[in-house]
Amino acid sequence: MIMLDNKFFSFFRKKENADEEDTNQLETFMIVGLGNPGKEYQKNRHNIGFMAIEEIAKSLGFENRKVKSKAIIMEGKQNNRKIILVKPQTYMNLSGNSVAPLIRFYKVTPNNLIVIHDDLDLPALTIRLRPTGGAGGQKGVASIIQNLGTQDFNRVRVGIGRPPGRMEASDYVLKNFSKQEESDLPFLLNTIKEAVLTIMESGIEVAMNQFNGENKAER
Repeated sequence: MIMLDNKFFSFFRKKENADEEDTNQLETFMIVGLGNPGKEYQKNRHNIGFMAIEEIAKSLGFENRKVKSKAIIMEGKQNNRKIILVKPQTYMNLSGNSVAPLIRFYKVTPNNLIVIHDDLDLPALTIRLRPTGGAGGQKGVASIIQNLGTQDFNRVRVGIGRPPGRMEASDYVLKNFSKQEESDLPFLLNTIKEAVLTIMESGIEVAMNQFNGENKAER
């Protein structure tokens, strides 16, 4: 039998504690993409937030997933920051029921919360960043505001355009992107990813100057 010295275990305990302390000292950002769970909603316009989270996770190399507070979560570190990617599984209208407990658990300040969501009032395949404001009719954002008790958090609004003819908005958001729009999604998702990285790296004001104004998500 191999006898191991207590110093051996002590070394690894100290290393684990040091790693945990280092993680706790990192600035923490939470990026939330809004959508509905389930394969039937996967390619809907309403699920652009989920699509963006997957793009960001792929870019950052975040692969391990876990379920916490009714959300799928991917965590990792990048450039001395702790980043938490979140896909609430509560369905869109109850997104705040998932996000608020996570914000409290990870001790994330509203300034470091970034919410990615679809927006009927913007032209399709465009984005606009804003640091605060009302929900603008987006029920997932409204739920987050209600549960957090503040509207002062960063948003990446992703335009999906208005429904054609007399189609109800509630039906339109649950339709898949058109074939033409779908072919442009990789460019759009990359733009969203770059906008989110800029917010974390340089702040919302710099990101707004870079990505607002012109329709940066259009080729």
